[in-house]
Amino acid sequence: MRKRTFLALAVSTVVVGALGAAGITSASAAALDPNLPPGGNFDLAVWQLQLPTGSPGKPDTISPARLKGAGGYTNPSFFWTDKNDGSMTFWAPEKGVTTPNSKYARSELREMNRDGSAANWTLAGNHTLSAQLRVVSVTKNVAVGQVKLGTGGPSTKPLAELYYRANGDIYLGTQNSPDASGQTLHKIKNVPTGTKWTYVLNVVGNRLSLTVDGVRSTYTIPSAFHPYRQYFKAGSYNQSSSESTSNGAKVKFYSLTVSHA
Repeated sequence: MRKRTFLALAVSTVVVGALGAAGITSASAAALDPNLPPGGNFDLAVWQLQLPTGSPGKPDTISPARLKGAGGYTNPSFFWTDKNDGSMTFWAPEKGVTTPNSKYARSELREMNRDGSAANWTLAGNHTLSAQLRVVSVTKNVAVGQVKLGTGGPSTKPLAELYYRANGDIYLGTQNSPDASGQTLHKIKNVPTGTKWTYVLNVVGNRLSLTVDGVRSTYTIPSAFHPYRQYFKAGSYNQSSSESTSNGAKVKFYSLTVSHA
């Protein structure tokens, strides 16, 4: 059935270098200053931060203007610079404020434009999210990167989510259709907890590709998604919930870049 075949089959899996036929396919980290807030080490002028705090259904958000630069925002509980290695660190507990359409808390960046408006790009062009990171702790499962549906229809589902599980397994979840909640899960590889790895999510026309540690898999985006615009997300979107504020997912980023061509 059409709904069950959405992004279900990898068209190809290849090993590529830093620059491949489809553009950037690997990520590397620059030197990070552990004395600066995240905005001093990363270009956060194109991101908005969502926190697991606020009022029910209305999580707190931090604008790009507050995030960017050497004087940018930091939060000692949910979003900070690691004093040992300079990484941009996200913590999302199992108990926290969530959006109306989710039961999971998150400390996560949402892509924005440099003028402060929300990013909302079409499938035309070449769109890339690149990161180097490590998951320090996770109770069950955490989403560390997303391609999210924007305007163009009623759905608010992600087009694709990149998951890291407690046993080190990495999966790409691809949405079966805009109007259904089911995903097809593609196992990518295993990376031990605490180990650095890289990912690149790339969208070009009706193709979505994921590159993890230099190995690229490519998927077809069905026509039902073509009317939708998209945007990227990255951070710690915890995929488990409970009454615990001490259990959750801690994710550290050593590089994070987004580009459009």
